[in-house]
Amino acid sequence: MNLDLSQFHDAGHGFDVFGLDARAVRRAAAVCRPLHRHYFRVRSHAPEHIPRRGPAILVANHAGTLPVDGAVLWMDVLEHTGRVLRPVADLFIAGFPLVNTLFARVGVVSGTRANVRRLLDDGELIAIFPEGVSGVAKPFRERYHLQRWHVGHAELAIRHRVPIVPVAIIGSEESWPIALRVPGVRVFGAPYLPIPISPVPLPVPYHLHYGAPIDLAADFEAAVADDPSAVREAATRVHDALEDLIHAGLRARKAGDS
Repeated sequence: MNLDLSQFHDAGHGFDVFGLDARAVRRAAAVCRPLHRHYFRVRSHAPEHIPRRGPAILVANHAGTLPVDGAVLWMDVLEHTGRVLRPVADLFIAGFPLVNTLFARVGVVSGTRANVRRLLDDGELIAIFPEGVSGVAKPFRERYHLQRWHVGHAELAIRHRVPIVPVAIIGSEESWPIALRVPGVRVFGAPYLPIPISPVPLPVPYHLHYGAPIDLAADFEAAVADDPSAVREAATRVHDALEDLIHAGLRARKAGDS
């Protein structure tokens, strides 16, 4: 793996403005690589769709007690392109001591409009999970059924004229589902206390299916980024493309496609 730091902007002392540290990326990769290859046995399908240069948004389904799927995607992009993926996290993540610093060091960014705009203007590759908390909180019976679909990714793609690459993550929704949600226990601002089915993620094989880039800019003028109905239409297009990719991935897994 050759780490591509062409988009890294040192804001002083080896960190970028969001706290990314190239040294931390290398250390995290050294820890995650054996898990990626041997524990989750990740197989990548059509990784050539990951942009090697320039700004873009990866949009993926979301599940699991903790964001293991995000870590797997981060490692997979690093392995195939050398690029440091910038996952966009829910705002409450910033309230977790130590975790917030660790996440920042490896590229995770709090999901404010200003942060995401800065990343795209700087030519970064970002990841958004439009299901958000509703994805990780879904009951096991709802696995691979997309939950509440936030539309911010479509607004960003239209406004900044960047492509969206759908990513179907197959395996995460069985690996570490939630057994019970305890409402009213808001640890560091989290909406609930999750109780997983097992103390650690199960070693379910992961399959990452990268879809062809979706160029919303070809069909939507930049001005319609302020039109809620147009943004919803664009977001539905991404939703349907990801849903089709998930179903295709599930069929391939059932058929034993490696």
